[in-house]
This record gives sequence, structure tokens and C-alpha cells, in this order.
Amino acid sequence: MAAAIESGEVSVREVVETALHRIETLDVGLNAFTLVMHNSARVAAAHADTEIAAGRYRGPLHGIPISIKDLIDVAGVPTTAASQVTDRSPAGADAPVVARLKDAGAILIGKCNLHEFAFGTTGEDSAFGPTRHPLDANRSPGGSSSGSAVSVATGMATASVGTDTGGSIRIPAAACGLVGLKPTFGELPGDGIVPLGPSLDHVGPLTRCVADARLMFTAMGGASLSAGSGQTTPLTRRLGCPRPYFFDQLDDGVRATFEQALERLTDDAWTVSTSPIRHARDTATVCLHLLLPEAAAVHASSLDRHGATYTQGVRLRLEMGRYVLAEDYARAQRGRAVLTQTVDDALGDHDALVLPSLAIPAPRLGADTVEIAGRSGSVRNVTLRLTQLFNATGHPAMSIPCGLTTGGLPVGLQLVGRRSHTAQLLDVAEACEQSLFLQQPT
Repeated sequence: MAAAIESGEVSVREVVETALHRIETLDVGLNAFTLVMHNSARVAAAHADTEIAAGRYRGPLHGIPISIKDLIDVAGVPTTAASQVTDRSPAGADAPVVARLKDAGAILIGKCNLHEFAFGTTGEDSAFGPTRHPLDANRSPGGSSSGSAVSVATGMATASVGTDTGGSIRIPAAACGLVGLKPTFGELPGDGIVPLGPSLDHVGPLTRCVADARLMFTAMGGASLSAGSGQTTPLTRRLGCPRPYFFDQLDDGVRATFEQALERLTDDAWTVSTSPIRHARDTATVCLHLLLPEAAAVHASSLDRHGATYTQGVRLRLEMGRYVLAEDYARAQRGRAVLTQTVDDALGDHDALVLPSLAIPAPRLGADTVEIAGRSGSVRNVTLRLTQLFNATGHPAMSIPCGLTTGGLPVGLQLVGRRSHTAQLLDVAEACEQSLFLQQPT
């Protein structure tokens, strides 16, 4: 798209009008957007066309329509967090990640639906109603960045910005067959974003391919896109697979598709060896005792004043956070340090760790539990099981599509890199993507 815009083959106005038409046609059934920015997008498109015609092309995001999770401030429009609790007055300024994307020439097409305050994994609990999966309207697209994922999967936006506190970028990316990147903790600024668990919150892109994720990540970090990507360090093509714990509860279809993906990687000269993460079974306990009290503290005042206005599930989790003891939180912080070291140890001399992103295909809307291998588990716990560890440890992690179940639902492959080495993780992901989908038949 960028090449067509730069060459004049297509105008930004045409690109934006196509996106708006897709929203008008598709979103009535999908509910991905809380706000469509028709007027400002058209004004920005006209300005972009004028700039490009005058030789002031800003780079590969110039004129590209993107969407923003409605947890992130965009100047002049409300940040609702998909809740009736929030003040609907317009934001006074763009969040830094939004401002940087605008500086790169991106066109904001609208704000996207989410699980209320990002405190859920399905996108169901929202003041705007549930977001629906683009392949099956009876299923969830994953959450909490549900609308962001659906907007990209359907071409209503070319890329989107989401947030990830326990997997909220990677879960919907996996469920919808997209690329979703959670960078290293603190690598991208969280200013102007409604917090959930401040020590766990991340912001990052959802895209159709790894190269697009790299462009978005680079721009959101404030770096120039003109220098090109370039590989950071040579890859050894060695991946570590932490099978214990992470493979104990997998849907049969997800397991089969993921194992087939590993076979394609090894066929293309990747070495995949088992590399356990010690103490991984403590993940849920540590994360629960970190997130619940942090979220309760963030919402303490509004929970007192407007508790009945929250959706039931979100309110329940916030109330639970008020009963976590200080000693439990302190113990969880010590557990976080142990888990961080064990992930570092598991990475060892591998380029990255590889594991599934989501243990089940996209769950059915309204389902509280799911059956896996004859065992019943809550949808929330099962969907968080494979992703939340890396929010606690802060390691960069991303989901890339690796195939479909026999039922035609997407499966995600998760890659985890070294802290502060997100650019290297993108190199690994791009090489894996090529091995999975771009191999030429022999």
C-alpha cells in the first residue's frame, strides 16, 4: 500500500475512503469500532495527498489508515475504555505513541472496542456490546484488544494499536490470524493510556505481517522509518520450546496445527529443542496477586463512587483485588523476580522461545468454561495461560499466525525474546514467518 501511495498509483483519499466503506459495510455486524473518525480522517487524507504531491513523503506509514484501541488518548475525542464509568469529555492531547504515528503520516480511522478497561480476554464486557469474530459471529475475537484485531483482520484498518496486560494483544492476534507484538516492558511510553496494572501494562501493534509490526513499533518508539529495518544480529536459527506446563492444556486442534508449524520450521533448518521454564506453574498465582491489587488501586475512587456502573465481571475482579494482602503482593513480587530469571535461563543461547499463543481456538461468546482434553477450565484462565507470564517478566513476546484448525479457525505461534531486544525478536519472527508461509516448493 505504501509503495502505491508513494508512486501515485493510488491516492490517500482513495485508501481512506475504501477503509471507511469497509467499516460502513462490515462493522454493523462486528462491532469493532466505538468511534469512526470520518471527517478528521478525510481532512488528514487530503493533507497527506497534498504533501506527497509536493515531494514531502514521510515514509511507509504516510497515508496508511490505522485504528486505535479506545483505551488510548486521541486529542479531540473521548477515551471511553468501553465503560459507562469514564468521563466522555475529549482528550486534550494525543498519547505519545499516537502522536508519533501521526508524525509518521498515519491516518487515524477510528477508535476500537475492547473488554471494559482492558480487564478481560474476550471483548464481551463492553458498554458498546461485544465485538464479534470476523469468521464466526458466535465467537469471540479474543481480548481485550478485540476491536483492534477485528479492524485489521477485515481490512477496516491496515494496522492498529492495542494494549497487553496479560495477553491482550497476543490473544486476539492469535484468535484472528494476525501478528501482535508486546515489546519489552517500558520500551514504548504508556503516557495517555488508561492503566490497568501499571507494572504489567504494555502497548504495541496488531498487523497483518511482521514487517508491518516492525514499521509500527519503530514509529511508536519515535525512531525514523527512513533507514530501513536491517537485521540486528545474525540468527542462529535455534528455538527453545518450553513444553512442561505450557503444553499440559492444549486444544487438540491447536496442538496439531502448532506441531505442524514446528515441523515446517525444522524442515527449513530451524533447530527446536525443549527448554523448560522452571517454576512456570507458579505463573497464574504470581500474576493474579500482581494484577488484582494494582487494578483495584487504579480504580479505587471510581469503584467507590460508580461501582454499580461497571460490567459485572470487571467489577467482581476489581473488588477481589481489594482483598489481596500486602504480604501476598510482596510475595508475588519476589515470585516475579524468580520467574524473570527462569525465562532468561530458558532463553539460554536460543534466538527465542517458541510456544502456542492461545491454548484454544476463538471461544464461543457467552461461554464461561471450555473443555480441553476432558477437563473443564474457565475461559479467562485458559486464554491467559500461555501469555501472562511474559507480562510479569517484561520479556518481549509476539504472536504470528501458523495455520488453521480443521474447523478453519486461526492458531497463533508465540515467540519470546530477551528483554530490551525487541528488534531482534522481530528479526526472528520475520524469519519464522518466511519459513512457515513463504517457502518455495522443491
